[in-house]
Amino acid sequence: MTLIKLFISFFKIGAFSFGGGYAMLPLIKEEIIEVHGWLSNAEFIDILAISEMTPGPIAINSATFLGYRVSGIMGSFVATIAVVLPSFIIMSIIFHFLNKFKDSSYTDWFFIGIRPIVLGLIASASISVAMDAFIDVKSVLISLGIFYLVAFKKFNPIYAIILAGITGVIFY
Repeated sequence: MTLIKLFISFFKIGAFSFGGGYAMLPLIKEEIIEVHGWLSNAEFIDILAISEMTPGPIAINSATFLGYRVSGIMGSFVATIAVVLPSFIIMSIIFHFLNKFKDSSYTDWFFIGIRPIVLGLIASASISVAMDAFIDVKSVLISLGIFYLVAFKKFNPIYAIILAGITGVIFY
């Protein structure tokens, strides 16, 4: 029964989340914390941190980790397959039709219309994660410092993760 719940939850996440892993975060959070109670908010933030530090898309890493946590290796397999299956199905269908209509101005307008939606989903995910990640002034300062280094000084993100971890150890 748990494997079926995992499959349905991550299939839904894969099917109804557009714009990549960050756009999926609100739906992932709702499914695994609010609907099923598989994780707490703090554990969700930890999964995001682990998913960011490991290679691969955040949705797949989250599905794999959570599936393993809930139902072992089989849960990991089921959740990972479930989160990528909708994309595979949808992209196969889109490819078929996109080849037919690739020169249509309607297709261009459709993609132009989707861009703001994706940006809104990413902004929503950022705010949602920030609400749980900022526990005091020190955490806000670390976040702003790392943001400044990466966004404006073109600091290497890998070094930024290491620096943030070291800073966290020093401050906490």
